[in-house]
Amino acid sequence: VAQEVSKVQGVAKVLVAQQDAYKGFLAEELTPLIVETHKKFNYTHICAGASAFGKNLIPRVAGKLDVAPVSDIIEIKSPDTFVRTIYAGNILCTVQCDEPIKILTVRGTSFEAAPTSGGSASLEKLTPPPPVGLSEWIEQKLTKSDRPELTSAKVVVSGGRGLKSGENFKLLYDLADQLNAAVGASRAAVDAGFVPNDMQVGQTGKIVAP
Repeated sequence: VAQEVSKVQGVAKVLVAQQDAYKGFLAEELTPLIVETHKKFNYTHICAGASAFGKNLIPRVAGKLDVAPVSDIIEIKSPDTFVRTIYAGNILCTVQCDEPIKILTVRGTSFEAAPTSGGSASLEKLTPPPPVGLSEWIEQKLTKSDRPELTSAKVVVSGGRGLKSGENFKLLYDLADQLNAAVGASRAAVDAGFVPNDMQVGQTGKIVAP
């Protein structure tokens, strides 16, 4: 992964830290690593994707560094000014951040992907701080699917309570297979138990940009 990231255009240096405690990407274990690394390099900006991983980690890092984070940005106006959505995406809000360290989560679907070749960043190994031991990663159960990933799919077919049952979602699966689409669901369909919650789209689910 470090080798792949080093080829991304715009990346100057890739820092690599490896330790058994980082399995499962627990925020309690990764936060001290990021805080220690920040003390060493004195970063102006620390950011992560607005995914479950980023939303778990970034607020903890911001708390430890005593700054207010800016979450789920969809546009960068300048090094301290960002656009984010509020009220479930009905209003766009331009935020100027006066914090000494700008800590951000970024909505990946709002930005063009960086070219994955042409870069030549240097790799540097970091010595990890000792494990914290506050939490432990036991297992991860992933839903396996041949369909595209919901958050990055070009086409999404979504169903709600009108489908009346989980069995009727087969109609959507068949349609999605024809369109090479991901399948999403409304909160009502998930709450009713028709489908698993990793299919939920919207404010309390996944952000999609088909």
